[in-house]
Amino acid sequence: MPAKAAQPKKKEKEASASSSGGGKAKKKKWSKGKVRDKLNNMVLFDKATYDKCVKDMPQYKLITPAIVCERFKVRGSLARQIIRELVRRGLIRPVVKHSRQEIYTRATKEDAPGEQEAGKEGGQETKKGGGGEKKGKKAAAAAAAAAAADETTAE
Repeated sequence: MPAKAAQPKKKEKEASASSSGGGKAKKKKWSKGKVRDKLNNMVLFDKATYDKCVKDMPQYKLITPAIVCERFKVRGSLARQIIRELVRRGLIRPVVKHSRQEIYTRATKEDAPGEQEAGKEGGQETKKGGGGEKKGKKAAAAAAAAAAADETTAE
């Protein structure tokens, strides 16, 4: 029989057990994780913020509700509301309007409807009113059908 190996002492045994993971090891402490700062965004516009939005937003190249929330410290619902208002006024225009992501950009001179017509016409007045008959194949066919129907009802 081979000779017995020398038994390690008790203190050495505990030190080796804790480092190797066996036996009674200290319980793992879980971290709290990353703690995000709570956003304190406004729920209603005050006069100063509203005026700042109306003045600054039409100058941005890229406008999304997320950008408006971040820059003006307002809730998403307010951001969507102010964007809708600026679109209605014609100060910004939609690029992509998807259910998940809305992207807008500043309105250029080409986008403005009143200025666009004035620029093309060169200041000349346009003839208003649609008087007169429509011209074209469909209109001629409809007129012929109406005339034929009148003749059959007259007989």
